[in-house]
Amino acid sequence: MRFTVFGATGGIGREVVRQALDAGHDVTAVVRDPAGLGVTGDRLEVVRADLADPESLRRAVAGRDAVLSGLGARSRKDAGVAARLTRTVVSALEAEGVRRLLVVSAAPVGPEPVADGFLDRTVRGLVSAALKDVYADLRAMEAELARSATDWTVVRPPRLQDKPVTGRYRTVVGGFPPKGRFIGRADVAHAMLAMTENAGTVKQGVGVAY
Repeated sequence: MRFTVFGATGGIGREVVRQALDAGHDVTAVVRDPAGLGVTGDRLEVVRADLADPESLRRAVAGRDAVLSGLGARSRKDAGVAARLTRTVVSALEAEGVRRLLVVSAAPVGPEPVADGFLDRTVRGLVSAALKDVYADLRAMEAELARSATDWTVVRPPRLQDKPVTGRYRTVVGGFPPKGRFIGRADVAHAMLAMTENAGTVKQGVGVAY
């Protein structure tokens, strides 16, 4: 398959690129600074583009089977970038007639697990309050996707860890795994790649956790 990856220098995006290449796919990594990617391969094309300009992104997404994005705020001061940059990516996809799009959001943006206890609800409330601007940005991003013509999937992980890929995690379409408190960035990337051809995840939020 042919993939384009946005946010390719981030922890999840870089793993998407690496795992897709290892699986034999053709990958276009869209970056602002190619030196920050740290991944090479014969099937890899690195494109430097202005993420604020949908016209500059059209060549990078044209003819792709799926586009995967790890774009988002890395701190509260960056709140707003997820919705803004995803809007640009969506515009480029719609202009080129590319439909499949998978993006990273966050667990607190989706529905609460019905079986969670007091501790999990309390921690989720504290985290949501501390990062309310970031989560508001992600909700705005998800709303942009819902209005788009793309076949989108929103992947909602909990607290992220730097761990090797295991391929062993739980997913819940339209919900979130009970007591799912952590997941490695590499396994989020693994889940996203697995969902590219999963019709059951189209126009859905998917909770993913250990």
